[in-house]
Amino acid sequence: MEKYEVNKFIEEYKNKLNDLFQAFNIENKRIELEKLNKEIEKEGFWNDPEKAQNIISKANAIKDVIKDYDNLKNKFDDIISNIDDAFSDESIMELVEEMINDFKSEENEIEKKALLSGKYDMNNCIIEFHPGAGGTESMDWALMLFRLYQRYCQKKGFKFNIVDYQPGIDAGIKSATVLVSGNYAYGMLKSERGVHRLVRISPFDSNARRHTSFCSIDVAPEIEEADDIVINDEDIRVDTYLSSGHGGQGVNTTYSAVRITHLPTNIVVTCQNERSQLKNKDTCLKVLKSKLLELELKKQEEEMRKLKGEQMGINFGSQIRSYVFTPYTLVKDHRTSYETANLEAVMNGDIDEFIEAYLKFNVRGE
Repeated sequence: MEKYEVNKFIEEYKNKLNDLFQAFNIENKRIELEKLNKEIEKEGFWNDPEKAQNIISKANAIKDVIKDYDNLKNKFDDIISNIDDAFSDESIMELVEEMINDFKSEENEIEKKALLSGKYDMNNCIIEFHPGAGGTESMDWALMLFRLYQRYCQKKGFKFNIVDYQPGIDAGIKSATVLVSGNYAYGMLKSERGVHRLVRISPFDSNARRHTSFCSIDVAPEIEEADDIVINDEDIRVDTYLSSGHGGQGVNTTYSAVRITHLPTNIVVTCQNERSQLKNKDTCLKVLKSKLLELELKKQEEEMRKLKGEQMGINFGSQIRSYVFTPYTLVKDHRTSYETANLEAVMNGDIDEFIEAYLKFNVRGE
């Protein structure tokens, strides 16, 4: 390896390490990990097992990020410390070249993780499905997307917990809310927020005509921190009602289902998944916090686009992806232009390429 190549490597990857340090916000992550560790050491930490497990999962995820960065930095320092000797000893140069190749490979993997370094990217997330106009056809499309993300979560090892589910009259779903739990669930799935368009021969049309259907997907991070979003008691109205199972079966005899209306924004959230009214209320409040945060993030996004002088064609409410079943098969993301003809794989939850393309697109700020 020539001297100019070594110097080029040092300069290039010193800058990349600095970029990773900033992208991962390593300094703040060390502070955050220290706070979480103190929380874990408190007496009575396991009194609320669900909350405790969330804190431990978050601490472990932060620990992994810091460990990855520190290991990479140590490898870079080891290369630097051997450079001078390498120019006078061929065997050391061979070792340094191996170290450089290993470093580059590891840096490439960590750089992918840097795409998920947003404030809430590590969090669980809440997904809502809302069929567009079109009756049964749109409600069936909403159910197809529901199953797509269910399969994606299974592949990723994420938990897919139904919070609220309103079945359609003949087929599909009127609306559904799910909580996806797992490290980087929000970071991975935030790319799916927006309107999804379906083009196919409708199985509900006796004339076998081609139909276009729409379904809106809302994705918001689940938040635990009280200082992120504060909900005042006087700002909400809580209603209880009889819950029912899928398809209207399994009606309970107690008013365990909960509906919360946030009066200032008129946001309504419901939960009937738990038998306990208190648990349903807690879940409702979690969903409401996430929706209020999503509203705030939308405002920030719109403000940034205005400041940058961008057109508002690409935003949370616009059509983001088309799924064409006929006369050919194609799935195309209109933000990144990434597309594939392998429609079957996509509908089975293979959407990693779409997600990675979106994350890179966001980093470029296009």
